[in-house]
Amino acid sequence: MDDLENPNEPIVQASRRVIHVAVRILSVLMTLVILWGVADVVWVLYTKLMEPPRFMLTIGDILATFGAFMAVLIAIEIFVNIVIYLREDVIHVKIVLATALMAIARKVIILDYDAVSPEYMWATAGVTLSMSIGYWLVVSLEQKEKLGNGKD
Repeated sequence: MDDLENPNEPIVQASRRVIHVAVRILSVLMTLVILWGVADVVWVLYTKLMEPPRFMLTIGDILATFGAFMAVLIAIEIFVNIVIYLREDVIHVKIVLATALMAIARKVIILDYDAVSPEYMWATAGVTLSMSIGYWLVVSLEQKEKLGNGKD
């Protein structure tokens, strides 16, 4: 087991190379997903605006569009996570939490409040609150560390 902690161990080096190749493939695929998502948003908006009555969107259309926009933004955030991982070989908790918060916000925006149970609403609120507190704690810790390092 001690051999795996040694970064010079051949199996560890080979594993890291495989993971980096996999992450690079994921970044290319995520770029395609982002482009596809943008094209989908454009297409949906175009078709909704062209059907009678022209240039009018219902509240449902607007909420669906917001959901599609948020999905593309979440994909972009995931891509940023991948790029940072490739650059620094570290997963940043702050960015992961921010991405999760954006995903929860998307869910809240597109939620059909008439179709979900009160328990689901409470669970969504609990997850949102927990993720927000976690994000706040991570940001607070980073700020304290920066202030602590600035004194030296």
